Amino acid sequence: MTRRYDGPVIDPHHHLWDLGLQRHPWLWKARASGKEMVFGSFAPILRDYGIDDYRADATRQNVVATVHVEAGWSDAYPLEESRWLDGLDRSSGVAHRYIARVPLERPDAIRLLEAEAANPNVVGIRDIVSWHPEAAKSFAPRPNLMGDPAWQAGLAEVTRLGLVFDLMLYPWQMSEALKLVRAFPETLFVLNHGGSPTDRTEDGMALWRRGLRALGGEPNVRLKISDLVAYDNEWTLESLRPVIEHCLDCFGPTRSMFASDFPVAGLHASFDEVYQVFRTVASQLSHEEQRALFFATANDIYRLGIPDPAEAPRGCHV
Repeated sequence: MTRRYDGPVIDPHHHLWDLGLQRHPWLWKARASGKEMVFGSFAPILRDYGIDDYRADATRQNVVATVHVEAGWSDAYPLEESRWLDGLDRSSGVAHRYIARVPLERPDAIRLLEAEAANPNVVGIRDIVSWHPEAAKSFAPRPNLMGDPAWQAGLAEVTRLGLVFDLMLYPWQMSEALKLVRAFPETLFVLNHGGSPTDRTEDGMALWRRGLRALGGEPNVRLKISDLVAYDNEWTLESLRPVIEHCLDCFGPTRSMFASDFPVAGLHASFDEVYQVFRTVASQLSHEEQRALFFATANDIYRLGIPDPAEAPRGCHV
């Protein structure tokens, strides 16, 4: 049996925020209402979460670099999040590169995308399309964004600029997404959070499995296996194992990557618990397959340029 991976880790999905800036309306709404939102109470993460906080959470996992994913910065202040990140001390490798947010249907989307693409730290764009009939579980302003001509025009600009598109949706939107990724064969899509298997009923999981299988057959889609605990709050290793194994069966290790989604995943698991599950499930794979999941796929897809310490002098650690 192959031993557990103990090499360098790239975390390609996490968030940072400073609540004092008052730029994250979803977090302020949760704080003001005191109500549970999306998948439980947000109370534990209604605090500043900076680079030092991330480093403390990740300290035992050999993380050498990370990708910061947009954290719901207010639409009223476009471009600000990337500039805020630029001003942080990122010398540890945290937020080495960014996935920025631009609402693709905005009339000024092309201008904003060009501005983000001009920042060498920005390697991709995310505009969440996850829509749910229950408002508290919906991340998108309306359904069917992926079919909107204005939104698609923005996506075409993402592709023209050479940026990756991070795709976050619910399983019942996967058939719509399949049409999208086929209509944009030159776009590199990265499906977030294992395709968000939120409906844990037998029918819900069957829908997720079918949708993920179909998307896994498209050559321009990659998969982030992240925050699975958000959809399985009473998780165990054995409850998460088949979900991860289906992800790997659909996409393969060289088209998949493990990611933390901290601090959000911290609502249901510690950083070490998340990566313990990843390391345990992946231990059945070859060393090269594990290296792809923990390091190489993210390094390649997000153009991080991080040397593998096994092949070059060891760099900075978080």
